[in-house]
Amino acid sequence: MSYKKVYNSWKNDPEAFWMTAADAIDWVTKPSKALFADNAPLYEWFSDSEVNTCYNAVDRHVLNGRGDQKAIIYDSPMTDTKYSITFSELLEKVAVLAGALKNKGISKGDRVIIYMPMIPEGIISMLACARIGAIHSVVFGGFAANELAVRIDDAKPKAILAASCGLEPNRIVEYKPLIDQAIELASHKPQTVVIFQRAECKAELLDGRDHDWNVFQENAEKAPCVPVKGSHPAYILYTSGTTGAPKGVVRPTAGHLVALNWTMKNFYNVDPGEVFWAASDIGWIVGHSYICYAPLIHGNTTLVFEGKPVGTPDAGTFWRVISEHKVSNFFTAPTAFRAIKRMDPKGELKKKYDLSNLRALFLAGERADPDTVNWAENLLQIPIIDHWWQTETGYVIAGNPLGIEKLPIKVGSPTVPMPGFVIKVLDRSGSELPAGQLGSIAIKLPLPPGTLPTLWNAQDRFESSYLNTFPGYYETGDAGIIDDDGYIYIMARTDDVINVAGHRLSTGAIEEVLANHPDVAECAVIGVSDNLKGQLPVGFLCLTAGVDRDHMIIGTECVEMVRKQIGPVAAFKNALVVDRLPKTRSGKILRGTMVKIANNEEFKLPATIDDPVILQEIRNALFKIGYAK
Repeated sequence: MSYKKVYNSWKNDPEAFWMTAADAIDWVTKPSKALFADNAPLYEWFSDSEVNTCYNAVDRHVLNGRGDQKAIIYDSPMTDTKYSITFSELLEKVAVLAGALKNKGISKGDRVIIYMPMIPEGIISMLACARIGAIHSVVFGGFAANELAVRIDDAKPKAILAASCGLEPNRIVEYKPLIDQAIELASHKPQTVVIFQRAECKAELLDGRDHDWNVFQENAEKAPCVPVKGSHPAYILYTSGTTGAPKGVVRPTAGHLVALNWTMKNFYNVDPGEVFWAASDIGWIVGHSYICYAPLIHGNTTLVFEGKPVGTPDAGTFWRVISEHKVSNFFTAPTAFRAIKRMDPKGELKKKYDLSNLRALFLAGERADPDTVNWAENLLQIPIIDHWWQTETGYVIAGNPLGIEKLPIKVGSPTVPMPGFVIKVLDRSGSELPAGQLGSIAIKLPLPPGTLPTLWNAQDRFESSYLNTFPGYYETGDAGIIDDDGYIYIMARTDDVINVAGHRLSTGAIEEVLANHPDVAECAVIGVSDNLKGQLPVGFLCLTAGVDRDHMIIGTECVEMVRKQIGPVAAFKNALVVDRLPKTRSGKILRGTMVKIANNEEFKLPATIDDPVILQEIRNALFKIGYAK
């Protein structure tokens, strides 16, 4: 069937479309209908059903004869460790941990914080919570104590499941001191802390509150799956802003199951039994949706990778993992490929490995710039599929649905809306803009199953953040265009659209030009305040490894490229070479923080920043051209 037929079948009868998709899930009580709109614009899906996520991700595969199939492959270049866990073994581990949690009085609706690195115990913890109806909130391992404390106070967990440490190249990050400090800072005090002791670092345990992972589970009986209502929260995932309190995105159980399962074949084009790898972290939405839940629900083998795209040990690590574990489809962030391209621009390291099993590469998490997409396509000779989604939606909003029909690829576009999403580009008054005009991207309500119905304990904030700007629409916070063929282009966050002397310009469009310079491996453009023109763009360039040309000459060449391709209207005069760009641990460039530095505004150091030292380099570069004084 063609994409248009599938999309139109949804559009013509959303109820029938989603009820058919729901047939792939094993229900305790089947839903009587899909959409519950009594409380519009606050919608629910499958809310009168009863279901269990863990049963669908683990138990049913064992009962259906997949017990001996690998459920999880663990590959850690950080510890030089590789092993796999079958579905039968996973069921045993999850049921016992769930039983131990039950023994501590944790039951349906209770919250549990998970503070883990990329190890299988993180996945086991998530599934154990789902098994007994507890609501987990995964916090990225190594997050600062004050940020962990904020999440403890908001979620009010009964327990914290954690590891003794996480591993970064050349350093060990001890988790237990951060947990202790966070609990001291928090008003709410979790009753139970369970620590998985890693060989690289043994944590000291506090009598009465803290428990060793293995001892905690001794003599625990295996817990059965607890049915929950379809609208029951599966988890809370906090999104961090640079200001204000983090937003606790709520994920409803039934819609989550139905939508994620649908995407595995229809979008990612994998069949049960194949190995699917999302190179992310369980602390982020990709780790929730496509390391833990979707692959296991669909009966795939998921890969848990503890390492980096470069430096563990080199820029060929991804190729080794894909080759050794026969990965069918691979999902990562564009920033990972930019890092590989920077260190190995000709892709020499790939030649050492057999990648014949790999059918497609999926990119998401930030804009996939054409230069990176073209480089990856030339190197791998497979479809490079850009797709766009958010923590709030939990899965793809717009993409190229390989399992339905591979549509023509337009580099720079994540392609077209998926069933469930009607996307419009609006001006500030909420009027729809014609094709090709830049504006705010909004999605017509209701959002499809599995997307956020609210924020945890913050209904008013949910409405003000997402629903009030454009009544009848969900505000994505992204800016872009839709072309004459209906292809979507995500150009920037709305905050990154700059106004230069009355002309609205996308920083993403300028970045596209800069990325095409042969010496530039990665770049970012921000808008800084200007008394005359309102805002002016400033570019930051990271050069490809081995480039030793004069930085001033490279900057001048980049300025000229922007002048030729975008025009003098951009008023682009500064392209600064820096060693690194400030990023979150998930790879997003902290453009908003860079703008505040340039404009001498106060800012809160983002909790997710990978390395705060980089901000001083950015400040120094801006100071030389008259900013950040």
